[in-house]
Amino acid sequence: MVKAVSRQSVPVRRADAERNIAAILLAGTRLLSSDPAASVAAIAKAAGVGRVTLYGHFPSREALVEAVLNHVIGAADTALEDPALETAPAPEAMAALLRSSWEILDQHRRLFVAADRTMATERIRQHHDRPLRRVERLIERGRRGGDFRTDLPLPWLVTTFFSLVHSAAQEREAGRLAPEDVERVLITSMLSLLTDGVSASS
Repeated sequence: MVKAVSRQSVPVRRADAERNIAAILLAGTRLLSSDPAASVAAIAKAAGVGRVTLYGHFPSREALVEAVLNHVIGAADTALEDPALETAPAPEAMAALLRSSWEILDQHRRLFVAADRTMATERIRQHHDRPLRRVERLIERGRRGGDFRTDLPLPWLVTTFFSLVHSAAQEREAGRLAPEDVERVLITSMLSLLTDGVSASS
């Protein structure tokens, strides 16, 4: 009888841990997207767990911010799935992808401020590898179809997409870019880069 109870206790503990982690990530997303300086104690309280429990899953604030960032990026990547982007002309698809990406990022731009304060830029970039593969495929398609330039390295163009969107978040947060201007600035900047000199490079 004792052995049976012992065997059952392991999945129970695992389920409790999974619920706690989900609650912490949800609370972290909400609080850090509102205040990049949100404390571990505030996040633990919002998640309904103690700080000891939180630190048991995320041993530092940096680890917590990184986990929340990864959680948000994963959800964003799923939200960006749109079969129409696979068939629309590449410039139109790029504009639509920028609009959708900014809509999601704008909701969480203060989380990215928190990430910038605690994580190396290259580490943040690594967490974007999966959604940036979507950007890479789109740029490749545009290059094959003659819509986008081919005289610059593909990885550079993908990184430029990443840099532009996140710079827009920083500028928006700092008040140097008006909310109503962000989409236009992003789309104009990226499409200008992608299409400049197309005839010369084709």
